[in-house]
Formats: sequence, structure tokens, C-alpha cells
Amino acid sequence: MQVTMTVNDVEVTRDIEARLLLVHFLRDVLGLTGTHWGCDTSNCGTCVVWLDGEPVKSCTVLAAMAGGHQVRTVEGLAKGADLDPIQQGFMQCHGLQCGFCTPGMMMTARALLDRNPDPSETEIREAISGQICRCTGYATIVRSVRWAAVAEAQAAAQVTETTESTEAGEIDNAGQPAEAAA
Repeated sequence: MQVTMTVNDVEVTRDIEARLLLVHFLRDVLGLTGTHWGCDTSNCGTCVVWLDGEPVKSCTVLAAMAGGHQVRTVEGLAKGADLDPIQQGFMQCHGLQCGFCTPGMMMTARALLDRNPDPSETEIREAISGQICRCTGYATIVRSVRWAAVAEAQAAAQVTETTESTEAGEIDNAGQPAEAAA
């Protein structure tokens, strides 16, 4: 059968077997190996991707069921060369050791921050409770998510401050204080 879906903002059409799981479609057909395949029983969470903006375990979704939908994988988090803050947080706070759970953790954490930009430690732990990490003990993962939340809040505050200063005439179009431009 033929399936068409949008993966990381690119429409793809492929001939597939009707029983092909989304995780295998992404990895084996499209070559997007960032999505990991772990337990094949929906217990570990390493295979989490987004389907129409919601985290799903791709080992429980047939590729045919994703037809006509938007799929985002860990490869789609970055914007060009700019890593997503959640990716930066995992680097800054050592939120991984072996890295096997990391793609699923990052997709779940990004979804959390999209819904709740300032989650508590408890809320982060609850959000990632469907994922298994056998290396970190979760503390560094929680720190990574908090780092991303703080980084996004600081970036948003800078944008707001710059916008307000520009509107007030304090900063010129080149980003310099107005008196320096005069």
C-alpha cells in the first residue's frame, strides 16, 4: 500500500506493507535513525515521536495510520544549525549517558515545555514517567529540562526587552542604543 505523511516538515510518499510500524518506517524506510527502537511493547519510550504535535510511542503506531498526518522526530527539533533548547539542555547538564533513551526523552520534554514553559521537578518527572533510562537515575534529565525552560524564559525576556526598547526609541534598527546612533 502507499502512504503519504509529512515528516519533519517534508511530505513523503512510500510503498509499504500494511503491518509496518511507524518506528520501522522512520528508521528503515526514511533513514531517520534518531528514533530508537527498544522494547517493541510500548514500555521503554525510546521510540517517542510526535504525531500531529502529540507524543506517541511509534512502536505502537502503524505507519499506515500516520498517513495524512504530521510526524516530527528528534531530527526535526533543531532549526537549521540551531539546536532546540531541550537539545542544548541535555548537552549542558549531561542529560544522557549511553544516549539510547535520549531521543524519546527529548521529544517528550519538548512537548512538556510547549504545554508548560515552567514545569516543576515533579511535573517533569511525571511527564517522563513513560520513559525508561537505565543510566542516569533521571536527575540529570530533570536538570536538562529545567535548564531548557530557564533558557527559553531568558530568551523570551530578551526579545521582549529589545522590542520594548525599540518601540520606545531607545534602540535603533541596527540594535544600537539610540544615542550611539546619533
